[in-house]
Amino acid sequence: MARYFSISRSRRRRRRWIFIPALLIIAVAIALAYVYLAKHKDETSATLTDTSVEKKAIPPARQADLEPNLLEAIRGPTAEPNPKVTKLIDEAVALVNGKPARIIEARDILNEALPMRQSRQQQAFVKGQLSELADKWLFSKTFYPQDKLCGSYKVQPGDQLRTIGRQHKVPYEILMEINRIARPEALRAGETIKVINGPFHAKLYRSTFTMDLYLQKTFVKSFPVGLGQPGTETPTGLWVVKPGRKLIKPRWTDPTGKTYEPDDPDYPLGSRWIGLEGIKGEAKDKTGFAIHGTKDPNEIGTAGSQGCIRLDNGDAILIYNLLVPSHSHVRVVE
Repeated sequence: MARYFSISRSRRRRRRWIFIPALLIIAVAIALAYVYLAKHKDETSATLTDTSVEKKAIPPARQADLEPNLLEAIRGPTAEPNPKVTKLIDEAVALVNGKPARIIEARDILNEALPMRQSRQQQAFVKGQLSELADKWLFSKTFYPQDKLCGSYKVQPGDQLRTIGRQHKVPYEILMEINRIARPEALRAGETIKVINGPFHAKLYRSTFTMDLYLQKTFVKSFPVGLGQPGTETPTGLWVVKPGRKLIKPRWTDPTGKTYEPDDPDYPLGSRWIGLEGIKGEAKDKTGFAIHGTKDPNEIGTAGSQGCIRLDNGDAILIYNLLVPSHSHVRVVE
């Protein structure tokens, strides 16, 4: 009898040792199946949603600012004025002329009107008014409490303009300009400065040689530009300002191999160079393109470059002071 019980215990022990590995095998199989299904689900979503594929291809630092619907395209002008636009213009003008002037409300109304179908005269007026208002709410030391695009900041001990600018996604140069700070080291703890909540973006229309500047989704100003000549047209699509490629009068070698130094009399790049990197459309993966100044103002409004975007030197300096690497985008459309 003792022998019988001994054999039974042995068999039970063997069964136990067989049963435990079996459970482990089943658990591993279930886990692998779960991973497979999850992966398959992700792949299915990617094929159905284009944006999910594009987001994976764009570095995380750029996703947060990737053109928040930049900006509906401004439609071509119509022969007749749009009554709705006329009404919005009248409302905005009344706000500007009121006492006190309600600058921010007027700006927002005109910005709402800008993408609508309207006559050429209406469009020119709306853009002109928005540009004039920008001199008050943006390019001045004044800030308005109700404005979400600008605000105030009390400087803390150890603060640097470069760091403050980075936190607000704008270059520190524009903070120096609007706060009339002569040099970055002149920033003083305890003082209150105006800050801008970036980033800035730009939209370029090849057909009109025009570049529109926006702060987030709000129109700021238009600039005439020069573009690529036939055969080396400026590619359409979405570009991002490339990190490390904002330069002041860099040494440059043209496509023929000729090198220009900044002090050369025929130096062609003007005052600033803002390197771009293509991330969508025809622009995707293209490099070597830039927004830059010019030695010849007559090149503005013409197709004569190797594909770069040319600006008047003064405009190039302003744009340099507004666009920030990795966050500011430039969309080129026909």
